[in-house]
Amino acid sequence: MRSIRRVVAVGLVGGAMTLTAACGGGGGGGSAAKADLGAGAAASTPAAAPTSAVPKVSKAAVSIEPKAGSVDVAPNALKVGVTGGKLTTVKVSDKAGKEVPGTISADGASWVPSAALAVGTAYQVSAMAADADGAVATADSGFTTLTPTALAKASDNVDNDATYGVGMIVSVDFSKDVKNKDEVAKGITFETSNGTVVKGHWFGDRRLDFRPEQYWVPGTKVVVHYRLKSVEIAPGVYGGDRDEPFTIGRSQISTVDAAAHKMTVVSAGQSSDIDITSGSDDHPTWNGTMVIMSKEGTVRMQSSTLPGMTGAPYDLQVPHSMRLTTSGTYVHGNWWAKNSIFGGDNVSHGCVGLKDAEGGSDSSSMGKFYAGSLVGDVVVVKNSIKKETLDPSNGLSGWNLQWGSW
Repeated sequence: MRSIRRVVAVGLVGGAMTLTAACGGGGGGGSAAKADLGAGAAASTPAAAPTSAVPKVSKAAVSIEPKAGSVDVAPNALKVGVTGGKLTTVKVSDKAGKEVPGTISADGASWVPSAALAVGTAYQVSAMAADADGAVATADSGFTTLTPTALAKASDNVDNDATYGVGMIVSVDFSKDVKNKDEVAKGITFETSNGTVVKGHWFGDRRLDFRPEQYWVPGTKVVVHYRLKSVEIAPGVYGGDRDEPFTIGRSQISTVDAAAHKMTVVSAGQSSDIDITSGSDDHPTWNGTMVIMSKEGTVRMQSSTLPGMTGAPYDLQVPHSMRLTTSGTYVHGNWWAKNSIFGGDNVSHGCVGLKDAEGGSDSSSMGKFYAGSLVGDVVVVKNSIKKETLDPSNGLSGWNLQWGSW
């Protein structure tokens, strides 16, 4: 239902209001003027005919949805429109007088707010329109938006004021399936110190990843703005609002050549080569661009957790472990292999191994690489014999999607 009201515009000419009034002569009141005229004067000077303006009824009819007095209104339900004319002004404000920004369409037929209204808030709407003759019509409405009864948590992989590598992808996981994906994506925005544009990509119904077209520029300051409090994530389910600042650190990109058994690390413009061992022929390492998801220290790794595992079983405490994929690809320390393996052969079960000591040594190849790495650093693997393509959703591997598909 709609709140619609036509209004009479009195004496409107060319869109302006004309007011008429009878004025007495000589500054006197009406009764004194009659006495001064006398009978002769009245006969010789006929009285002026009274004038009156015929009221014009505007052909414009303004409509406001929701109707006046509505409660439990969805935050995106407000619509203002007009037939038989064009909107001239629309004002929407809450109880505190804070106005809601919005835009009148180019043809003047409608008005929409720039963003969803706040939940649990009372609003007042006043709208004005004019028809082709300039006759004005107005309409008013007051309503209250709903108070959410269910919330969906949106958690991500960013810590406030932390520093990340240039390949950092912000990954947001929702606690419930998201139905209104476009509105949710619009409700998460990125403010960057250098104007870097960030775009989101959905992986399924609960995961939304964000990245720029190219790797981040070192030193970029970023603030993620979550404005989901008034966004309906799923029917009857809403989110929350918060801000999360972080910084992009120096650039470090490591390229693993599985065939050459070497990793070239370019960090802050300085390049170095490290001997490595990667996945064996039975368990080759993924080719593609990966990102350090987490620095996990010493991790227990067991062959029993590896689907399709061949070869001798193992149960190891693996030092200096940094995760590259959700499925279990790491770059980590290796203390059990012979020295000749590093730079000479691929014997791992899919991970990239660097020389280390049992329990982990800070002075080892892996110890130094671990200490100098950030979550968000890029690790690129090439020349592995693995034929399958790394799934962009496996870890923070979205860089393997072209920007046009992102």
